[in-house]
Amino acid sequence: MNRMGRVAALAVVLAVVLTGSAFAAAEYVIKVGYILPENQSDHIIMRDVFKKDIEEKSGGRIAVELYPNAQLGGDRELIESVQLGTVQVAIPATSALAGFDKRFQVFDLPFLFKSKEVAFKALDGELGKTVDKLLKPLGMRNLGYGENGYRHITNSRNPIHKPDDLKGIKLRTMENPLHIAFFKMLGANPTPMSFGELYTALQQGTVDGQENPVVLVYTSKFYEVQKFYSLTGHVYSATMLVANDDFFASMPEDLWKIVEDAGKRYVVEQRALAEVQEQEFLEELKKTGLQINELTPDEKQLFIDATLPVYDQFKGVIGEELVELAKKANEI
Repeated sequence: MNRMGRVAALAVVLAVVLTGSAFAAAEYVIKVGYILPENQSDHIIMRDVFKKDIEEKSGGRIAVELYPNAQLGGDRELIESVQLGTVQVAIPATSALAGFDKRFQVFDLPFLFKSKEVAFKALDGELGKTVDKLLKPLGMRNLGYGENGYRHITNSRNPIHKPDDLKGIKLRTMENPLHIAFFKMLGANPTPMSFGELYTALQQGTVDGQENPVVLVYTSKFYEVQKFYSLTGHVYSATMLVANDDFFASMPEDLWKIVEDAGKRYVVEQRALAEVQEQEFLEELKKTGLQINELTPDEKQLFIDATLPVYDQFKGVIGEELVELAKKANEI
């Protein structure tokens, strides 16, 4: 090996040793798990903001490991892992937390937030802070609310313009009682199923359709196995950065402040990128041949009227205070 080759080899070895020693020296390791892929805003901002800020500002005292693509399980499994402390942070949809406390279903009330601005106001305000308290008995805390966006309906049978168009359609839903209830009101046949099983179920015709935001429909390639995408916007889908309470309570205050600040910055940057991606991916979906239709205001009102009874049905489960706080956010 010539002199230049030896120098290059030595540099590689030194880099490996330094990297290894940096992680070995970390006092805390934060494992972050989520179901989203690497090209989605959650991962991009988690990598470029959350991880980078924490590792740099802590001077290597904290190492952050990222596990996208449901490597550590689906939303429910990730929440359970955070409770156990085997994963320190997860980014589940708020809907998934309803399986741990039914009051989280407040975010799933159909047509609740009339705009994203209203949703942000509610999540960052009194409603979000009140819901955050529900995490404490579960052994968790919230680092902030990100977004998936408004949920819309894809299917392989026909475009959806009115509730009658959903009659008889076998629609995959989340394992969330409120989602199941209002889709039954719309005439669909809601079928709870893990997100990880969904593509194959659509491909094989086990279900006719599903409902998810634009970004997830695109990154999950549902356009390959669906024909129609109707922009119903029936639920605004938020995410939570749930964290193991004991783990972060054990941190000295200066390190916890670094994590807390990184969480706040993550929320701002992730929401901004999610909005950009939503517009870009919607245009890409149109190019795939997926037939996309928007609802007129009159068509949307038919869905609002049809699902209104779910508010009274679940008021006792969620709590009237939370329902009223959520409605109040629209008063801007």
